[in-house]
Amino acid sequence: MGYFTVAGHFLLNTLFGLFIYAVLLRFLLQQVRADFYNPVAQFLVSLTNPLLKPLRRITPGLFGIDMASIVLLVLLELVLQTLLALLLSQPLTATLLLVKSFYGLLSSLLTLYLVAILVVVILSWVNPYPNPLSQLLGRITQPLLRPARQLLPTSGGGFDFSPMLVSLVLILLQMAVPFLERGTLELLR
Repeated sequence: MGYFTVAGHFLLNTLFGLFIYAVLLRFLLQQVRADFYNPVAQFLVSLTNPLLKPLRRITPGLFGIDMASIVLLVLLELVLQTLLALLLSQPLTATLLLVKSFYGLLSSLLTLYLVAILVVVILSWVNPYPNPLSQLLGRITQPLLRPARQLLPTSGGGFDFSPMLVSLVLILLQMAVPFLERGTLELLR
C-alpha cells in the first residue's frame, strides 16, 4: 500500500469513526435515559441532529428504541466500508458490505464501552466529584458494571474490581470480532 492509500484509510476511519461514536453514544444515552441537559449530551445532540432529524421523520421508533439512530449507524458504516473497499481495490458485494458493517459496528460498540470504562475509572481517581462527562459515561457503563459488582466480593480498601473484569471480557470479545467476521464470510461463500 502506498502513502496515499494508507493516509486515505486513516482519514476515512478517523472521520467516519468519530461520527459513528457520536451517534452510538447518543443512542446509548437514550437507552439509559441519561440527562440530556448535560453539556456533553447537548454537544452530542447538536453534532448528530443534522443527520438524525430528517431520518426521524421517516423512521419511527420501535419499542422505545430509536430506530433512526440505528439506521444512521448502519448507513454510516456501509458508506465507510464501501469507501474503504474502493480505496483498497477490494471486491464490492452486498453481502460482504453488510457483514463488514455489522462487525464494524460491533467492534465500535465494544471499543466505546472499553474507553468509557477507562475514562470513568481515571476520572474517579483524578476528580472523584461528579462532572458532566463522568455522569454520562457512568450511566452508560452501569448496565455492564452492575452485574460484575454482584459477582465480585467487595474489597476491604474500597477498591472496585468490576471495571477490570468487564474490561477483560470486552477485550476478549473485541479479539473475537475479526475471527467471527472471517468465519461469517467463509460461511456465506
